[in-house]
Amino acid sequence: MQTLLAVDLGLRTGFALYGDDGRLISYRSQNYGSVPRLRRGAAGVLGDLPELTALVLEGGGVVAEVWESEARRRGLPVFVISAEVWRQRLLYAREQRSGAKAKETADELARRIISWSNAPRPTSLRHDAAEAILVGLWGVLELGWLLAVPPEVRRA
Repeated sequence: MQTLLAVDLGLRTGFALYGDDGRLISYRSQNYGSVPRLRRGAAGVLGDLPELTALVLEGGGVVAEVWESEARRRGLPVFVISAEVWRQRLLYAREQRSGAKAKETADELARRIISWSNAPRPTSLRHDAAEAILVGLWGVLELGWLLAVPPEVRRA
C-alpha cells in the first residue's frame, strides 16, 4: 500500500496519513517547540513510514525547508502549498470570506473525513490536525487516488 503524509507546518505540527484508497488512516498533532527538535522529529516521522509515497506540506519558511530536505534525502516527491490552494478546492467561496469561518468549516469537514474513513474519532481535534486532514484530502485528489470529494464528505 502507498501512503501520503500531509503536514500542517509549524513548531506545533498537524499530521494526516492517507492510504492509496484515498481514506484517512491516522492523524495527530505534535508540538516540537524548537527547530532542532523539529529536525529530529521530521527524520523520525518519515523514517517510521516505509510505504510513504508523497509528502504534502502546507506552509513555508525554515520549517518547510526542514521537511523538504528530509523528504528529498529519501527520494520522496514533495508538494508545498498554501492554505489558499486547498481551501479553493475544498471550500465554497462563502466559507472562505473570513479566517474564522474557514477554520470552523475546516473542522467540520475534517470530522466528516474522519467518519467517512472510519478513522478513530477524536476526543478533541486540534486545529493543526484538522488542517492537515484537509491538506491530505487535497493531496489524494491531486494524485488521483480519489477522483472527487466523496459525497458523504461534501456539504450542502
